[in-house]
Amino acid sequence: MVIIGAGEAAACAAAAMRDAGWTGAITIVGEERHRPYERPPLSKSALTDEEQPEVRVSAEALRFDALGIVHKSDTRVVRIDRASKQIHTLDGETIGYDKLLLATGAQARPLLVGGGEYALTLRSHEDVWALRQFFGKGRHVLIVGGGLIGLELAASANELGACATIIENRERLLTRCVEAQIAETIQKTHTQRGNRFRFAVDVESIERDSVTLTNGERIEGDVVVAAVGAQPDVALAEDADIEVDNGILTDAFLRTSDPDIFACGDCACAKHPLFGDRPRRMESWQVARDQGALVGRNMVLPPVPQSAVPWFWSDQYDCQLQVAGMPDLGATVVERRLDSETILYFYLSKNGTLVGAAAYGYLRTLAKDMLVSQRLIAASAKPDAAFLAAADRRLKALLAA
Repeated sequence: MVIIGAGEAAACAAAAMRDAGWTGAITIVGEERHRPYERPPLSKSALTDEEQPEVRVSAEALRFDALGIVHKSDTRVVRIDRASKQIHTLDGETIGYDKLLLATGAQARPLLVGGGEYALTLRSHEDVWALRQFFGKGRHVLIVGGGLIGLELAASANELGACATIIENRERLLTRCVEAQIAETIQKTHTQRGNRFRFAVDVESIERDSVTLTNGERIEGDVVVAAVGAQPDVALAEDADIEVDNGILTDAFLRTSDPDIFACGDCACAKHPLFGDRPRRMESWQVARDQGALVGRNMVLPPVPQSAVPWFWSDQYDCQLQVAGMPDLGATVVERRLDSETILYFYLSKNGTLVGAAAYGYLRTLAKDMLVSQRLIAASAKPDAAFLAAADRRLKALLAA
């Protein structure tokens, strides 16, 4: 078994292969010099801790030696030869495979404007080192992109005594994943901490310490950060004539158009039985772990389809945002007010099936209901909308229905 890419998904896949009974060789090939590590802290504690940040190696990667898993770091794969079932590295090595997993991840999407190369990005441990020097007291951080990463970076900047200006080309924050009321609450919290916003305007050009907007405004700061999403790393798959469309296409078993090649994590655009026939690419730490564990099993044993409900979270100061399932498939939105600070939205499809949930507020208040929501989504439940909206009625009762 060979895995290209050495992130969280790759580590989970390799460990799952052993857990499924595979006793042959497992080789992971990755370009980074570190063992697979956890990336959620990169936009949070790795930026704000007083101590110099250290790589937090994933639990599965800590088992590599005991499991006999070979990890080739600092190694770039340049070609996949499907006919001979071999991969070729930049330093001339050839590695044969019986089955191959593509876990190549994603790269930060660049800003395609004049001076876009001056904008820093955040995808790796090394990126944190570059950003930390600009996040001190009195600094002004210019963040292009009002999504989750941009907001987490702004919160981290505040924690260190800096302020941020967030530039978003849509009318509000988080348009792709949450209701307007949640976005407004998050914006209000950031504003109270000293952050500023520009909406519905694009960046015209960038210099090292400023951005010029398409409305003519020029904003000065200490650093410009691009937080406009990620693009899947599909170059090797494309060169090998594996089907690609906004990611490496897979079926619900995470098999690509080549039956001996699989894909998972940020690079994969996979079908999910709970959410229709359209393949979807889902960037989140939890999805990478779930898909990694599944694909490792499927490469060894008779395959089973995806069943885990996609889920992610984002820390925003003292509160947390959680999203489960696919809210964009919802035709009806139901609001459940958990307390004055915490709100939960349910998303029902046209036929009444619960397909998504999103909550924002204090973790201690929302955690239990979000866990139940995931179980209801996994069961394709069709709950009564009035019941969902009634905060005095226990959601758990719906699991028995």
